[in-house]
Amino acid sequence: MSPSVEREKVLEEVHRIPEDKLAEVYAILHYFRLGIEASRDPMRSVMRYAGCWQDMPEEMFVGFIQEIAARRQAAFSRRRVGEARAD
Repeated sequence: MSPSVEREKVLEEVHRIPEDKLAEVYAILHYFRLGIEASRDPMRSVMRYAGCWQDMPEEMFVGFIQEIAARRQAAFSRRRVGEARAD
């Protein structure tokens, strides 16, 4: 089935949906389309966080980095010997 035939079938079904249910159908289609777009460009979803600490004051940023390091140290210190080995 060609894409234009499929599109026509979808539109035909949409025309048959009662008016009071169109908002629900729109929400489903809209979020479905957004999911497709996000899966096409996974870096886009990751990169939207890039630079999010850019405007953070230096003192706060240093504290943030120190807290991350402390949390990582605490998490990895609880591991058993050899637990993280891949072999």
